[in-house]
Amino acid sequence: MINKRLLVKNLLAHNDENSFYDKKRFINIGEKEGKGKFLKHICALANSNPKNNSFIVIGVEDEDNKIVGVDFFDDSKIQNLVNAYLDNPPLISYENILFPGLPKGKVVGLVTIRSSGKICSLRKNIWKYLGGSVFFRDGSISMPKVFDIAIKDTNSQIVAEIEQHANNNIELTLNGVIDFINNRHGDLESNYKVFKEQFVVCWAGNIKNQKGKTYYSRVDIELINEQVQLFYSALDEVEITYNDTTFTITEYVQLGLNRQQKYYPLEIKTITFNNNGTYKIDSILTFEPPLFDKKTLHHIYNINNTILNKIKKSIPLKKNELNDLKNLPASYLICALNGFDEAPKKLEEHRWIIKNYNKEVYLSLKESLRILRKVRYN
Repeated sequence: MINKRLLVKNLLAHNDENSFYDKKRFINIGEKEGKGKFLKHICALANSNPKNNSFIVIGVEDEDNKIVGVDFFDDSKIQNLVNAYLDNPPLISYENILFPGLPKGKVVGLVTIRSSGKICSLRKNIWKYLGGSVFFRDGSISMPKVFDIAIKDTNSQIVAEIEQHANNNIELTLNGVIDFINNRHGDLESNYKVFKEQFVVCWAGNIKNQKGKTYYSRVDIELINEQVQLFYSALDEVEITYNDTTFTITEYVQLGLNRQQKYYPLEIKTITFNNNGTYKIDSILTFEPPLFDKKTLHHIYNINNTILNKIKKSIPLKKNELNDLKNLPASYLICALNGFDEAPKKLEEHRWIIKNYNKEVYLSLKESLRILRKVRYN
Protein backbone atom coordinates (compact mmCIF):
# COMPACT_ATOMS: atom_id res chain seq x y z
CA MET A 1 0.00 0.00 0.00
CA ILE A 2 1.46 3.35 -1.07
CA ASN A 3 1.72 6.25 1.36
CA LYS A 4 0.91 9.12 -0.99
CA ARG A 5 2.76 11.68 1.12
CA LEU A 6 5.97 9.62 0.79
CA LEU A 7 5.31 9.29 -2.93
CA VAL A 8 5.08 13.09 -3.30
CA LYS A 9 8.26 13.52 -1.25
CA ASN A 10 10.12 11.01 -3.43
CA LEU A 11 8.95 12.72 -6.61
CA LEU A 12 10.07 16.12 -5.35
CA ALA A 13 13.38 14.94 -3.87
CA HIS A 14 14.74 12.79 -6.66
CA ASN A 15 13.30 14.08 -9.89
CA ASP A 16 13.15 17.26 -11.91
CA GLU A 17 10.06 17.64 -14.05
CA ASN A 18 10.30 14.99 -16.74
CA SER A 19 8.31 12.73 -19.02
CA PHE A 20 6.38 11.05 -16.17
CA TYR A 21 6.16 13.85 -13.60
CA ASP A 22 5.06 17.48 -13.57
CA LYS A 23 4.47 20.01 -10.80
CA LYS A 24 2.25 23.07 -10.59
CA ARG A 25 1.73 25.92 -8.18
CA PHE A 26 -2.02 25.57 -8.77
CA ILE A 27 -4.53 24.64 -11.47
CA ASN A 28 -7.81 26.29 -12.38
CA ILE A 29 -10.17 24.13 -14.39
CA GLY A 30 -13.00 26.60 -13.87
CA GLU A 31 -11.73 28.77 -16.75
CA LYS A 32 -11.08 27.77 -20.37
CA GLU A 33 -7.35 28.53 -20.28
CA GLY A 34 -6.74 26.55 -17.10
CA LYS A 35 -8.91 23.69 -18.31
CA GLY A 36 -7.12 23.58 -21.67
CA LYS A 37 -3.65 23.53 -20.10
CA PHE A 38 -4.68 20.82 -17.63
CA LEU A 39 -6.05 18.59 -20.40
CA LYS A 40 -2.91 19.17 -22.50
CA HIS A 41 -0.69 17.93 -19.65
CA ILE A 42 -2.93 14.92 -18.99
CA CYS A 43 -2.81 13.99 -22.67
CA ALA A 44 0.99 14.42 -22.87
CA LEU A 45 1.74 12.42 -19.73
CA ALA A 46 -0.61 9.60 -20.78
CA ASN A 47 1.03 9.35 -24.22
CA SER A 48 4.55 9.45 -22.81
CA ASN A 49 3.87 6.66 -20.30
CA PRO A 50 1.84 3.86 -21.88
CA LYS A 51 2.66 1.22 -19.23
CA ASN A 52 3.17 3.09 -15.95
CA ASN A 53 1.59 5.77 -13.81
CA SER A 54 2.51 9.40 -14.33
CA PHE A 55 1.91 12.25 -11.90
CA ILE A 56 1.19 15.93 -11.45
CA VAL A 57 1.96 17.42 -8.02
CA ILE A 58 0.00 20.59 -7.26
CA GLY A 59 0.80 23.14 -4.57
CA VAL A 60 4.57 23.33 -5.03
CA GLU A 61 6.74 26.31 -5.97
CA ASP A 62 8.49 25.66 -9.27
CA GLU A 63 11.91 27.12 -8.44
CA ASP A 64 12.71 25.63 -5.04
CA ASN A 65 10.11 22.83 -4.55
CA LYS A 66 8.70 24.64 -1.51
CA ILE A 67 5.42 23.00 -0.46
CA VAL A 68 2.83 25.78 -0.14
CA GLY A 69 -0.36 23.74 -0.64
CA VAL A 70 -3.67 24.41 -2.33
CA ASP A 71 -7.31 24.29 -1.24
CA PHE A 72 -9.00 20.91 -0.81
CA PHE A 73 -10.34 19.89 -4.22
CA ASP A 74 -13.25 17.50 -4.60
CA ASP A 75 -12.36 15.44 -7.66
CA SER A 76 -15.42 13.20 -7.89
CA LYS A 77 -16.31 14.23 -11.45
CA ILE A 78 -12.89 15.08 -12.88
CA GLN A 79 -12.81 11.79 -14.83
CA ASN A 80 -15.97 12.97 -16.60
CA LEU A 81 -14.13 16.14 -17.69
CA VAL A 82 -11.26 14.08 -19.11
CA ASN A 83 -13.67 11.71 -20.85
CA ALA A 84 -15.54 14.62 -22.43
CA TYR A 85 -12.47 16.24 -24.00
CA LEU A 86 -10.06 13.39 -24.77
CA ASP A 87 -10.18 10.41 -27.11
CA ASN A 88 -8.72 7.26 -25.52
CA PRO A 89 -8.79 9.04 -22.15
CA PRO A 90 -6.52 7.76 -19.38
CA LEU A 91 -7.78 6.80 -15.94
CA ILE A 92 -7.21 9.77 -13.68
CA SER A 93 -7.50 10.43 -9.96
CA TYR A 94 -7.02 13.60 -7.95
CA GLU A 95 -6.13 13.06 -4.29
CA ASN A 96 -5.71 15.58 -1.49
CA ILE A 97 -2.49 14.73 0.37
CA LEU A 98 -1.90 15.94 3.92
CA PHE A 99 1.42 17.59 4.80
CA PRO A 100 2.41 18.76 8.28
CA GLY A 101 2.95 22.49 8.59
CA LEU A 102 0.40 23.53 5.98
CA PRO A 103 -2.43 25.86 7.11
CA LYS A 104 -5.77 24.28 7.97
CA GLY A 105 -7.68 23.36 4.83
CA LYS A 106 -4.54 23.32 2.67
CA VAL A 107 -3.23 20.11 1.08
CA VAL A 108 -0.99 19.00 -1.76
CA GLY A 109 -2.86 17.83 -4.84
CA LEU A 110 -1.68 14.59 -6.46
CA VAL A 111 -2.98 13.74 -9.93
CA THR A 112 -2.27 10.15 -10.98
CA ILE A 113 -2.65 9.30 -14.69
CA ARG A 114 -2.84 5.78 -16.07
CA SER A 115 -2.76 5.45 -19.86
CA SER A 116 -5.32 3.37 -21.75
CA GLY A 117 -2.41 2.06 -23.84
CA LYS A 118 -3.67 3.90 -26.92
CA ILE A 119 -2.76 7.30 -28.33
CA CYS A 120 -4.66 10.00 -26.44
CA SER A 121 -5.77 13.14 -28.28
CA LEU A 122 -8.06 16.13 -27.88
CA ARG A 123 -11.60 15.29 -28.95
CA LYS A 124 -12.65 18.92 -29.51
CA ASN A 125 -11.30 22.45 -29.35
CA ILE A 126 -10.43 23.88 -25.93
CA TRP A 127 -8.88 27.31 -25.45
CA LYS A 128 -6.15 27.63 -28.15
CA TYR A 129 -5.75 23.87 -28.66
CA LEU A 130 -7.45 22.27 -31.65
CA GLY A 131 -9.46 19.08 -31.61
CA GLY A 132 -7.37 16.17 -32.86
CA SER A 133 -4.14 17.49 -31.32
CA VAL A 134 -1.78 14.94 -29.78
CA PHE A 135 0.70 15.89 -27.06
CA PHE A 136 3.83 14.22 -25.68
CA ARG A 137 6.30 15.20 -22.98
CA ASP A 138 9.57 16.63 -24.27
CA GLY A 139 11.59 16.74 -21.04
CA SER A 140 9.56 18.96 -18.72
CA ILE A 141 7.38 20.46 -21.47
CA SER A 142 4.13 19.14 -22.98
CA MET A 143 4.45 19.55 -26.75
CA PRO A 144 2.22 18.78 -29.76
CA LYS A 145 3.83 16.19 -32.00
CA VAL A 146 3.30 14.47 -35.32
CA PHE A 147 4.24 10.81 -35.17
CA ASP A 148 4.12 7.65 -37.25
CA ILE A 149 5.50 5.10 -34.81
CA ALA A 150 4.14 3.36 -31.75
CA ILE A 151 4.67 5.05 -28.40
CA LYS A 152 7.56 3.67 -26.35
CA ASP A 153 7.79 2.60 -22.74
CA THR A 154 10.90 4.06 -21.08
CA ASN A 155 9.81 4.87 -17.53
CA SER A 156 8.18 1.74 -16.05
CA GLN A 157 11.19 0.63 -14.00
CA ILE A 158 11.91 4.13 -12.65
CA VAL A 159 8.29 4.72 -11.59
CA ALA A 160 8.06 1.25 -10.02
CA GLU A 161 11.10 2.03 -7.85
CA ILE A 162 9.67 5.38 -6.76
CA GLU A 163 6.37 3.75 -5.78
CA GLN A 164 8.20 0.93 -3.97
CA HIS A 165 10.06 3.45 -1.82
CA ALA A 166 6.71 5.02 -0.84
CA ASN A 167 5.27 1.87 0.77
CA ASN A 168 3.43 2.42 4.04
CA ASN A 169 4.26 0.84 7.42
CA ILE A 170 2.62 0.33 10.84
CA GLU A 171 4.55 3.17 12.48
CA LEU A 172 3.39 5.73 9.93
CA THR A 173 -0.21 4.54 10.28
CA LEU A 174 -0.22 4.66 14.11
CA ASN A 175 1.42 8.07 14.13
CA GLY A 176 -1.20 9.28 11.68
CA VAL A 177 -4.13 8.11 13.83
CA ILE A 178 -2.70 9.62 17.03
CA ASP A 179 -1.92 12.92 15.30
CA PHE A 180 -5.43 13.10 13.80
CA ILE A 181 -7.29 12.47 17.07
CA ASN A 182 -5.05 14.11 19.69
CA ASN A 183 -3.39 17.00 17.87
CA ARG A 184 -5.23 18.20 14.80
CA HIS A 185 -8.78 17.57 16.00
CA GLY A 186 -8.56 17.60 19.77
CA ASP A 187 -11.50 20.06 19.94
CA LEU A 188 -13.85 17.89 17.84
CA GLU A 189 -15.56 14.51 18.21
CA SER A 190 -13.15 12.05 16.57
CA ASN A 191 -13.52 8.41 15.54
CA TYR A 192 -11.67 5.75 13.60
CA LYS A 193 -12.54 2.45 11.94
CA VAL A 194 -10.27 -0.34 10.65
CA PHE A 195 -11.37 -2.07 7.45
CA LYS A 196 -10.12 -5.47 6.25
CA GLU A 197 -7.30 -5.39 8.83
CA GLN A 198 -5.42 -2.94 6.60
CA PHE A 199 -7.21 0.36 6.07
CA VAL A 200 -7.78 2.98 8.77
CA VAL A 201 -10.34 5.74 8.24
CA CYS A 202 -10.49 8.64 10.72
CA TRP A 203 -13.18 11.29 10.86
CA ALA A 204 -13.91 14.31 13.05
CA GLY A 205 -16.52 17.05 13.29
CA ASN A 206 -19.19 18.74 15.32
CA ILE A 207 -22.08 16.35 15.98
CA LYS A 208 -25.77 17.16 15.64
CA ASN A 209 -28.47 14.55 16.31
CA GLN A 210 -31.76 15.05 14.52
CA LYS A 211 -34.68 12.65 14.02
CA GLY A 212 -32.59 9.65 15.07
CA LYS A 213 -29.70 10.42 12.72
CA THR A 214 -26.25 11.86 13.42
CA TYR A 215 -24.83 14.62 11.26
CA TYR A 216 -21.37 16.19 11.23
CA SER A 217 -20.30 19.73 10.41
CA ARG A 218 -16.74 21.10 10.14
CA VAL A 219 -15.97 17.65 8.81
CA ASP A 220 -12.56 16.12 8.10
CA ILE A 221 -12.39 12.51 6.84
CA GLU A 222 -9.05 10.87 6.05
CA LEU A 223 -7.68 7.55 4.84
CA ILE A 224 -4.69 7.44 7.19
CA ASN A 225 -2.72 4.67 5.43
CA GLU A 226 -2.29 6.77 2.31
CA GLN A 227 -2.39 10.22 3.96
CA VAL A 228 -5.32 11.10 1.70
CA GLN A 229 -8.03 13.52 2.75
CA LEU A 230 -11.31 12.01 1.54
CA PHE A 231 -13.58 14.90 2.52
CA TYR A 232 -13.18 18.36 4.02
CA SER A 233 -15.73 21.14 4.45
CA ALA A 234 -16.09 24.02 6.85
CA LEU A 235 -19.72 24.63 5.84
CA ASP A 236 -21.63 21.58 4.60
CA GLU A 237 -23.08 18.81 6.76
CA VAL A 238 -22.59 15.10 6.19
CA GLU A 239 -24.04 11.83 7.39
CA ILE A 240 -21.59 8.97 7.92
CA THR A 241 -22.51 5.29 7.84
CA TYR A 242 -20.31 2.20 7.66
CA ASN A 243 -20.16 -1.57 7.99
CA ASP A 244 -17.31 -4.08 7.82
CA THR A 245 -16.72 -3.45 4.11
CA THR A 246 -17.91 0.05 3.19
CA PHE A 247 -17.68 3.61 4.46
CA THR A 248 -20.35 5.96 3.11
CA ILE A 249 -20.49 9.76 3.17
CA THR A 250 -23.77 11.50 2.33
CA GLU A 251 -23.21 15.22 1.80
CA TYR A 252 -25.91 17.87 2.29
CA VAL A 253 -25.83 21.53 1.22
CA GLN A 254 -27.84 24.35 2.73
CA LEU A 255 -29.60 26.50 0.14
CA GLY A 256 -32.34 29.08 0.19
CA LEU A 257 -33.18 32.76 -0.08
CA ASN A 258 -33.11 35.03 2.94
CA ARG A 259 -34.15 33.04 6.02
CA GLN A 260 -35.90 30.25 4.11
CA GLN A 261 -33.06 27.76 4.20
CA LYS A 262 -33.24 24.01 3.62
CA TYR A 263 -30.75 21.13 3.45
CA TYR A 264 -30.57 19.24 0.15
CA PRO A 265 -28.71 15.92 -0.39
CA LEU A 266 -25.86 16.59 -2.81
CA GLU A 267 -23.79 13.44 -3.23
CA ILE A 268 -23.32 9.95 -1.82
CA LYS A 269 -19.71 8.74 -1.80
CA THR A 270 -19.01 5.09 -0.92
CA ILE A 271 -15.56 3.64 -0.31
CA THR A 272 -15.53 -0.15 -0.68
CA PHE A 273 -12.56 -2.02 0.83
CA ASN A 274 -11.56 -5.38 -0.61
CA ASN A 275 -9.78 -8.39 0.89
CA ASN A 276 -6.92 -8.11 -1.60
CA GLY A 277 -5.67 -4.77 -0.23
CA THR A 278 -7.46 -2.54 -2.73
CA TYR A 279 -10.36 -0.14 -2.46
CA LYS A 280 -12.76 1.62 -4.79
CA ILE A 281 -14.58 4.96 -4.46
CA ASP A 282 -18.00 5.38 -6.10
CA SER A 283 -19.87 8.69 -6.17
CA ILE A 284 -23.53 9.27 -7.01
CA LEU A 285 -24.83 12.81 -7.42
CA THR A 286 -28.29 12.94 -5.85
CA PHE A 287 -28.79 16.70 -6.08
CA GLU A 288 -32.04 18.13 -7.43
CA PRO A 289 -31.69 21.93 -7.68
CA PRO A 290 -34.42 23.93 -5.94
CA LEU A 291 -36.46 26.16 -8.24
CA PHE A 292 -37.33 29.76 -7.39
CA ASP A 293 -39.39 32.58 -8.88
CA LYS A 294 -37.48 34.11 -11.81
CA LYS A 295 -38.52 37.69 -11.02
CA THR A 296 -37.17 37.35 -7.48
CA LEU A 297 -33.93 35.86 -8.79
CA HIS A 298 -33.50 38.66 -11.35
CA HIS A 299 -33.82 41.18 -8.54
CA ILE A 300 -31.23 39.35 -6.39
CA TYR A 301 -28.92 38.85 -9.37
CA ASN A 302 -28.90 42.58 -10.13
CA ILE A 303 -28.23 43.42 -6.48
CA ASN A 304 -25.26 41.05 -6.48
CA ASN A 305 -23.87 42.63 -9.65
CA THR A 306 -24.15 46.08 -8.10
CA ILE A 307 -22.29 44.94 -4.98
CA LEU A 308 -19.45 43.46 -7.03
CA ASN A 309 -19.13 46.64 -9.11
CA LYS A 310 -18.90 48.72 -5.93
CA ILE A 311 -16.21 46.45 -4.48
CA LYS A 312 -14.20 46.64 -7.73
CA LYS A 313 -14.38 50.45 -7.66
CA SER A 314 -13.64 50.65 -3.90
CA ILE A 315 -17.01 52.26 -3.20
CA PRO A 316 -18.13 51.66 0.44
CA LEU A 317 -21.08 49.30 0.85
CA LYS A 318 -24.21 50.30 2.73
CA LYS A 319 -25.33 48.31 5.77
CA ASN A 320 -27.95 46.35 3.83
CA GLU A 321 -25.41 45.64 1.06
CA LEU A 322 -22.96 44.24 3.61
CA ASN A 323 -25.68 41.83 4.73
CA ASP A 324 -26.41 40.90 1.10
CA LEU A 325 -22.68 40.32 0.53
CA LYS A 326 -22.71 37.46 3.06
CA ASN A 327 -25.33 35.66 0.95
CA LEU A 328 -23.85 36.63 -2.44
CA PRO A 329 -22.07 33.33 -3.29
CA ALA A 330 -25.06 31.20 -2.25
CA SER A 331 -27.55 33.40 -4.11
CA TYR A 332 -25.36 33.40 -7.25
CA LEU A 333 -25.28 29.59 -6.91
CA ILE A 334 -29.08 29.46 -6.83
CA CYS A 335 -29.23 31.76 -9.86
CA ALA A 336 -26.81 29.49 -11.73
CA LEU A 337 -28.90 26.42 -10.89
CA ASN A 338 -31.98 28.24 -12.21
CA GLY A 339 -30.63 29.07 -15.66
CA PHE A 340 -28.58 32.26 -15.11
CA ASP A 341 -25.61 31.21 -17.27
CA GLU A 342 -23.45 34.21 -16.37
CA ALA A 343 -23.65 33.60 -12.61
CA PRO A 344 -20.78 31.05 -12.45
CA LYS A 345 -18.58 33.41 -14.46
CA LYS A 346 -19.28 36.18 -11.97
CA LEU A 347 -18.03 33.97 -9.15
CA GLU A 348 -14.90 32.88 -11.03
CA GLU A 349 -14.01 36.36 -12.25
CA HIS A 350 -14.39 38.00 -8.84
CA ARG A 351 -13.04 35.31 -6.53
CA TRP A 352 -9.73 37.09 -5.82
CA ILE A 353 -11.42 40.46 -5.32
CA ILE A 354 -13.78 38.89 -2.78
CA LYS A 355 -10.89 37.06 -1.09
CA ASN A 356 -9.12 40.36 -0.46
CA TYR A 357 -12.34 42.03 0.67
CA ASN A 358 -13.87 39.43 3.00
CA LYS A 359 -12.30 36.04 3.85
CA GLU A 360 -15.55 34.58 5.25
CA VAL A 361 -17.47 35.35 2.06
CA TYR A 362 -14.57 33.89 0.08
CA LEU A 363 -14.96 30.54 1.88
CA SER A 364 -18.63 30.52 0.91
CA LEU A 365 -17.68 31.36 -2.68
CA LYS A 366 -15.34 28.36 -2.88
CA GLU A 367 -18.11 26.08 -1.62
CA SER A 368 -20.52 27.44 -4.26
CA LEU A 369 -17.98 26.85 -7.03
CA ARG A 370 -17.36 23.33 -5.73
CA ILE A 371 -21.07 22.50 -5.94
CA LEU A 372 -21.34 23.97 -9.43
CA ARG A 373 -18.32 21.91 -10.54
CA LYS A 374 -19.94 18.71 -9.26
CA VAL A 375 -23.19 19.46 -11.08
CA ARG A 376 -21.45 20.56 -14.29
CA TYR A 377 -19.27 17.45 -14.66
CA ASN A 378 -21.87 14.92 -13.58
